[in-house]
Amino acid sequence: MENRTSFFHLHLISDSTGETLISAGRAASVQFHASQPIEHVYPLIRNRKQLLPVLEAIDHSPGIVLYTIVDRELADFIAERCREMGVPSVNVLEPVMNVFQTYLGTASRRRVGAQHVMNADYFARIEALNFTMDHDDGQMPDDYDDADVVIIGISRTSKTPTSIYLANRGIKTANIPIVHGVPLPESLARATKPLIVGLVATTDRISQVRENRILGTTPGFDRGGYTDRAAISEELKYARSLCARHNWPIIDVTRRSIEETAAAIVALRPKLR
Repeated sequence: MENRTSFFHLHLISDSTGETLISAGRAASVQFHASQPIEHVYPLIRNRKQLLPVLEAIDHSPGIVLYTIVDRELADFIAERCREMGVPSVNVLEPVMNVFQTYLGTASRRRVGAQHVMNADYFARIEALNFTMDHDDGQMPDDYDDADVVIIGISRTSKTPTSIYLANRGIKTANIPIVHGVPLPESLARATKPLIVGLVATTDRISQVRENRILGTTPGFDRGGYTDRAAISEELKYARSLCARHNWPIIDVTRRSIEETAAAIVALRPKLR
């Protein structure tokens, strides 16, 4: 029997950017493979005037309503109107805030957009992102000891996106391509501060990703050698030997998302300190 996908409306109302809601909504909806959400995102909703057309849209296209509204009166209004319309709604932050309040014994400040305040952590993330972009793909090798993390790996092991994801968490990350037979920069061996991690994947996975890559028209480009499984196997063997020689940890990214790879790297940092 043919598997058919059904669709449902997912309304996401936020008094800030909506990033928290989008992540929560997608994390939940992905568990229901037969149903796909049609997302309606309403960011920066901070008063009833802004909210009323949103509620009209929900009434026109009923579905699940998730919201992160700090203002209690506005949140209660959403809950009341959703009950009247007969649509399910969840104030995503409220249960979490209640746990915090109970444990800490104090009420929350209920400040809109508090997670986006431009404080020291914010500027640390910007600095980390600038560092990471400057040190992508083996650039500026003399600065590796200023990094928090250095990622090494052969082509198509997701070094750059993983580096950028870590930078968005305030972790200054450099990445270096491993090319079979080409020594790594001497400055890397001298670096004492950063965690150095090797990324690998299966031969089949690397070959598949390389086959799907949009290749340029660089003169002399060896497409056959780039996707050949025997050549890739040798590249991976060389990468593993480099990591073993220097006692650098290795993470297999074959079945990992960028987020999972980054989480594994973050978990390694305290263990190796």
